[in-house]
This record gives sequence, structure tokens and C-alpha cells, in this order.
Amino acid sequence: MNVLAGDVGGTNARLALVDVVDGRATIQEQRTYRSQAYSGLAPIVRTFVTEVGSRPERACIGVPCPATEEECVAPNLPWKVDADAVAADIGIASSALINDFTAIGHGIAFLRAEDLETLQVGEPKAHAPIGVIGAGTGLGVGFLTWRGDHYEVHGSEGGHVGFSPRGERQAGVARSLERQYGRVSRERVLSGPGIIATYRYLATTGDAPENPAVRDELERHDPAAVIFRHALAGTDALCRHTLDVFVDGLGAAAGDLALSVLASAGVYVGGGIAPRIVAHLRKGAFLRAFRDKGRLSGYLARVPLHVIVNPHVALLGAAAVAARLP
Repeated sequence: MNVLAGDVGGTNARLALVDVVDGRATIQEQRTYRSQAYSGLAPIVRTFVTEVGSRPERACIGVPCPATEEECVAPNLPWKVDADAVAADIGIASSALINDFTAIGHGIAFLRAEDLETLQVGEPKAHAPIGVIGAGTGLGVGFLTWRGDHYEVHGSEGGHVGFSPRGERQAGVARSLERQYGRVSRERVLSGPGIIATYRYLATTGDAPENPAVRDELERHDPAAVIFRHALAGTDALCRHTLDVFVDGLGAAAGDLALSVLASAGVYVGGGIAPRIVAHLRKGAFLRAFRDKGRLSGYLARVPLHVIVNPHVALLGAAAVAARLP
């Protein structure tokens, strides 16, 4: 069965034609569009359909909207998203919109060993809950529970729970963001914009001097990418400290998710950022923060922890949902 699948984020919107047969999904055509360049979701889909010359009878698109809302304004996009209106606008009556991390949850069933970087093998328990978390333009969270003979995927807005700082650097970042926004959610820190906010705060503390050449790069290129490049190469101390804050915070959030849903079958880290820094995540700071849960640290040491390195997981998950539509 040929379906249209989408994975829409605050930065990019990826659409694909996917063939779903006997529990396997194969991407046939794919295009990427700049989300902010369009006035809504439907114009992107119409552009894609025109370019590939095909309009399947079923479509499912993962969007960065609250998991429980039928109609919403995406937190990181100036769009109003309505499932019925999108279906009418794109001319595909059998269409569904799901939360972007719900799409990743549906895609986990398609992952193979080479699609994962395992940071902790742990002691996986069959049919136990699974947690999904990942940072990009925002911070996505979801979870899966076993029902009968399959996993059922649940959306979550766990990325918008309050941020709990660990250590003085994170506390300072939180205070800085609180002055700007009032309430500080995890997403304010553990996201692309949060990385930039962390860098700017640390630059004011004297913890490490800001390099004027790096500052110029930040103005001309993707700031998070610049920070990561210098941090991983060891060419700028301020960038490295920024990365340290992010890695510790995301690891701690992943561990909190494992506790919240008792994810004894594993926690999967997706999103746009983790796969780009997976070599750094292997060095141990991420796992230490994941396990650092006081009296329950022993439990966290038994929870499998994986980074999803397959960039198409959300498209595959959306395709699986589309294939089941009437």
C-alpha cells in the first residue's frame, strides 16, 4: 500500500511516499521543505504532491502540536493546524495528524540494530513500557505500553513540564530564562533555542571567555550547529560548557521519563540533536545523568538506553498509521 507520510518540525517539514507491506515500510520518494517558508501545512503537502506527481488515498503527518488537541497553534510554528481542514485542503479524505513524537513511537517497531546507538544494554523486560524523548527545535516526549499483542503509542507534553536545574550552571540558565519568560519549561533549555540561550548566559558569567570569531559565526550560521562543532572539536571552551549543560540536562530528563512510565523495555532518544552528537553521548556524561536518581539509581542502571540514528523513524511511524486508516 502506498501512503503519504510526513514529519513536520519547527525547522523542517519532510514528506515522503512510503510503501507499507507486511509490516515493512519502504520510502520511495522524499522531499524536505523549510517549515517557516510556508503559511501552513496544506501548502507544503500540495507542493509535494505536485513535485512527485502522486496523491495517495491515505496520509498521516506528524506535527509539533499538543498531543491531545484536534486543533492547535504549534508552539514553534506560526500555524493553526486542524486535521479536517488539512484533509480537505490537500484532497486526501483519509488523512490523520498525530503528534510528532507519537509518530516516532509508531516508528520504533520498524527499527533494526543498525538504526540504534545503544548507550546502555540494561536488562530489558518484555512487554514493559517504552519511553521516547528527543530534542530539536523543541523537546518531544512520548511513551508506549503493551496491549494484547502489540505496543500502543501515547502522546505526551512532557517537554513542557518545569525544568529542574542540576548544579550552578543550570540554575543560572534557569534564572536567566525565568527573567525572560516567567515560567521555565524543560523545552526552554533542552532544545535548539535553549542551547543558544545557555551559551549566551554562560558568556555573561566569565566561566569561559567568548571568542569573537565564534560570535561572528553564530550570527551567520545555524547557532546550535556552530556551538556543537566547536564543542566537539575542542576549539572553544564556552561552546564545550554549553554542550555539557545540554547533555547533562537531557540525560536527566531521559532518566526522569524512565521513572515516570517505568520504561523497563527501554528509553529511546530521538529528535534532531542527539544523533548529531552521539559520539559525545557515548563518553559517559549523558548516561551518568540518566542514572543519577538517588535511591532509584539501581533501577535506572537496568533500563536500556538507545539513541535513534535512523533519520526516517518518524516518517516510517506516520506511514504505519496511514496504512491503518479506513
